[in-house]
Amino acid sequence: MAGLKGILRGILRPSLPPGELFGALAEFATPAELYHACEGVRDAGYTRWDAHTPFPVHGLDRAMGLKASRLPWVVLVMALGGAATGMGLQGWVSTIAYPLVISGKPFFSWPAFIPVTFELGVLGGAVGAVFGMFAFNQLPTLHHPLFASTRFERASDDGFFISIESWDPRFDADRTVDLLRRLGAKEVELVPSFSEPAKPGDATTRATP
Repeated sequence: MAGLKGILRGILRPSLPPGELFGALAEFATPAELYHACEGVRDAGYTRWDAHTPFPVHGLDRAMGLKASRLPWVVLVMALGGAATGMGLQGWVSTIAYPLVISGKPFFSWPAFIPVTFELGVLGGAVGAVFGMFAFNQLPTLHHPLFASTRFERASDDGFFISIESWDPRFDADRTVDLLRRLGAKEVELVPSFSEPAKPGDATTRATP
C-alpha cells in the first residue's frame, strides 16, 4: 500500500529538485505591467520561470521568449500514424487476409479506404493532442509549492504573477527579489518547497520587506 501511495504521489506531483526554497513569487497590478516584467525577466537571462494570469494575455509568450510548442509535432506524428494504420489494416485485409473480387475492382482499391483512413488520422491526432498536452504540462498535478501562497489564490481570479524557480542558474534570493521589485512588482515573496499542502495557520510564505 505504501509503495502504491508513493507511485501515485510521484505521478500526481511535480518532480522538483531538492531544497527548502521553491523560488520567488511576484504579483503585478495589471496585465501590461506583467507583460513588461516578463520582458525584463527574459532579458535578465532567467530560464526556469513562468507567468500566471487568470485569462490569456495576448503576446505574453513572445514577452517570455518561449519557443514554439512541440505539441504540433506530436499531433502530426500521431495523426500520420493513425492514418497509416487505417490504410495498412484495410490493405492487409483486402489483399492478404481476405482477398475478394468485388465488382471487378482490384484487391487494393484505395479510394474505398479513404473514410476509415481519415477517421483514424483524426483520432490519432486527437489522442496525441490530449495526452501530449498532459505530458508536457506534467498533468495531473494535485499539489504544487505555489499553492502554499495565499496570495497566489488570486491567479485564477484577478491576480497577475511571475514565479522564478530556485534552481534557475541565475537565481539568487536577494538579487531575484530586487529585480522583481525594480520591474514593478507590488508584492514579492519567497515560497518554500513544501512536500505537503499547507494547513490553515501555517507560515507558508515569507514576504520580503
